[in-house]
Amino acid sequence: MTKKTEKQTLIARLLGDRGGNFAMMTAIVCPLIIAAGGVAIDLTKIVMTRTTLQDAADSAALAAASALANDSKSKAEAKLLAMQFLKTQMNGGLAVDEGSKAAKSDSDQQIATGTDITITETAMLGNGKSYKVDISTKYTVKFNAFTRLLGQQSTVMNAKSTAESATESKNALSMFLVLDKSGSMAWITNEKDKTLTSCINWTEQNWGSSKVKATSPCYVSKMGALKLAVASLFTQFTLADPTNTFVRTGAISYDLASYTPSELAWGSTASLAYVNKLVADGGTASGASMKTAYDKLKAATENTAHKTKNGQVPTKYIVFMTDGANNNSSDDTSTLATCTSAKKDGMEIYTVAFMAPTAGQNLLKACATDGSHYFEATNMSALVAAFKVIGERTSAVVSRLTK
Repeated sequence: MTKKTEKQTLIARLLGDRGGNFAMMTAIVCPLIIAAGGVAIDLTKIVMTRTTLQDAADSAALAAASALANDSKSKAEAKLLAMQFLKTQMNGGLAVDEGSKAAKSDSDQQIATGTDITITETAMLGNGKSYKVDISTKYTVKFNAFTRLLGQQSTVMNAKSTAESATESKNALSMFLVLDKSGSMAWITNEKDKTLTSCINWTEQNWGSSKVKATSPCYVSKMGALKLAVASLFTQFTLADPTNTFVRTGAISYDLASYTPSELAWGSTASLAYVNKLVADGGTASGASMKTAYDKLKAATENTAHKTKNGQVPTKYIVFMTDGANNNSSDDTSTLATCTSAKKDGMEIYTVAFMAPTAGQNLLKACATDGSHYFEATNMSALVAAFKVIGERTSAVVSRLTK
């Protein structure tokens, strides 16, 4: 065998020898397997970071919006609060080692430099304000050494969130009560008065008789029920406007005559005191009292009073209540004319028929702004409920809160 042949045989044997192939393949594939494992770990980390970052942004935006509306925080204070929420959420959500000052510092630095917080403030109707908090933030996820074998060092996660809130918006109103104090208002309701052991229980049959004596049990009169109902209405105003800055009320009563009114004044104390002094007597004539209420609300001085104190033009209401019917048709005509004028001028009219006959009900239905502004009360509970609803509806105009 020549040397040339011997050399060719050695090469062929070397190429044909499969010994050591596994080691070679392992050396080639192992880095890829390790890199794949690193990618799997980092993918989990990316998903967790994205979720945590979005949750942190949402929480921060909500916290800032709430602080602006409910805690009277300034924009600067709200932004600082939002930033604190972001840092705390990220450090906690990603389990940043509190003992590692470097890790925590790096996380805080990323949030500080990668976050933009914008607060937009808008004036609302009344004296309220609405706020919109926009947060845009980013966080860099650094890959582990195994993933970096593939040439990728890190990736950036982004999150955005928006939250809105508003402060309480107070809106001014003026209300005038037009209340029937005719003799029938002395008649009893079906409600027992447990504060008294006996009293004169006036009814349609015995009204005005000098022979009527006190009996037991004692029943609440329609006038007593009216006083409770008015108190229920005014309670809603006290809750909505405790400082008496936005609500003005007045009241006038009538039988066959129209009596001196309680002039429009801030709050409801004077009007309630006026109602509590009413004594039932006489017939029914609503025309003059309705005209007085309308004129008082329409007067330029009423708008000026609000403009001076709260800077607003008030919403205006008339609450008209009767338990009977006018003695003369001319009062129906003048009352309806006043209701038409008031509605034309933008006033809302609520009417309450309290155990009233058909004629009285028809007048009140025609006077009311619409069907939802008319109430029929056949007993004391229904009367109190009607006035409470009126109070709730109108006080809702005074106080509006958006969260």
